[in-house]
Amino acid sequence: MSLFDRIFGSYSEKELARIEPLKQKVLNLDEEYKGLSDVMLKAKTPEFRERLAKGETLDDILPEALATVREAADRVLGKKPFPVQIIGAIVLHQGRIAEMRTGEGKTLVACVAAYLNGLSGKGVHVVTVNDYLAKTQSDEMGKVLRFLGLTVGCILHGLNNDQRRAAYNCDVTYATNNEIGFDYLRDNMVIHKKDCVQRKPNFAIVDEVDSILIDEARTPLIISGQGDKSTDYYERADKFARTLTPITIVEMDEKQDQDESFDEYDYIVDEKAKSATITRRGVQKAEKYFGVENLMDASNMTLLHHINQAINAHGVMHIDIDYVVKDDEIIIVDENTGRLMLGRRYNNGLHQAIEAKEGVKVKHESKTLATITFQNYFRLYNKLSGMTGTAMTEEDEFREIYKLDVIAIPTNRPVIRKDQHDVIYRTEKAKYAAIIEQILACHEKGQPVLVGTISIEKSELLSKMLHRRGIKHEVLNAKYHAKEAEIVAQAGKLGAVTIATNMAGRGTD
Repeated sequence: MSLFDRIFGSYSEKELARIEPLKQKVLNLDEEYKGLSDVMLKAKTPEFRERLAKGETLDDILPEALATVREAADRVLGKKPFPVQIIGAIVLHQGRIAEMRTGEGKTLVACVAAYLNGLSGKGVHVVTVNDYLAKTQSDEMGKVLRFLGLTVGCILHGLNNDQRRAAYNCDVTYATNNEIGFDYLRDNMVIHKKDCVQRKPNFAIVDEVDSILIDEARTPLIISGQGDKSTDYYERADKFARTLTPITIVEMDEKQDQDESFDEYDYIVDEKAKSATITRRGVQKAEKYFGVENLMDASNMTLLHHINQAINAHGVMHIDIDYVVKDDEIIIVDENTGRLMLGRRYNNGLHQAIEAKEGVKVKHESKTLATITFQNYFRLYNKLSGMTGTAMTEEDEFREIYKLDVIAIPTNRPVIRKDQHDVIYRTEKAKYAAIIEQILACHEKGQPVLVGTISIEKSELLSKMLHRRGIKHEVLNAKYHAKEAEIVAQAGKLGAVTIATNMAGRGTD
């Protein structure tokens, strides 16, 4: 904290002081609303809507509306929002980002803010990082919202247009960023307005906002149509790529002014940039293999494109890290969430190159019909807010790109968890040996253990090592996503050992 902040208080502290009287108004209604019958509590919703219709604003009814949903949550779920959760809901309503620590009940905070804004009838989107969270949150929080007379929808993969339209027409809609973004693109391709499924973007509450608005900000959502180019080139380029010798380097800068040092290799894999570049020797081999005089000639650009994608498929893209093979299809693994991205394909022919590499049917290359980035999509909302446990580190980006303030919400109770320093090992083998010993030590005491890994491949490596030591455990990765609810439910039990990818890193306490 800077000297200025220590003397005058941080921005969050000053904003929390401004919110305090508003929070207190909500808490002051507690006893009165406790005394209301269910019928009287439910009657508050039409009363609020009538007041809005007569010219009052959401800010005018905020204390009463939040007191209403607070009491409803207690009656329906047995969970009464704490004062700090009321502060969080007010921050969301104001179109800001609430930084809340893990386990502080962000899902309930979103529900409170969604109720207030859902009264407008213009729609509230609660955006999550995966279908599992969208479904579980809409099921649980939907009970509270429906109790108070609001309609609740949930957008999941596989719904038809009528089901999607009905869900978007609800007062509150739970969905993933991908589903909402693709529905927006599809709506922009329809001929008749009646075929659209979405309404005008009104208010979004983005869960794990740093993941969606920062980590995936420039990720393009692309709707593609099937092209008509032959797939033969991909199979021929794949066979050629298998004859080549690669070298892997950390950064391509190492290549500058020393091309001759790579003359023994056919292509260079740049780990940091996740790219592969053919060398002079590789070009010469290609010219001989395909019987062309000059690979760099304009007439051979299509061939060069296929060769480049083939070496990227072999050198850069790795099975059980970047993708999995399931039912003779290549399915992308989302690097941010660790989940399978059903129906998504790499563009520019990379997906076809991977299909050729893995020996599955090569489908026709697609052509882009519509595209948008998450950054551009979420700026379409009239009001945008979000929650995460780690927003302060990206505070400047949120303010600069989205004009969003970040407010750090205090915890309900003092944090007793101790965060240890990182332990660094000289070799990967030594690191995994130490992990296994740590798991064994905790397991013998009956402590539940959760081990986070960076990929499916690493999670399965640890699983094999545990099997060899006779330790019963569960593996949670994209291959076993159907068992997610069951695995997560058991992870905190006595002696449980769970190996997980970053699938378990968002929305899981």
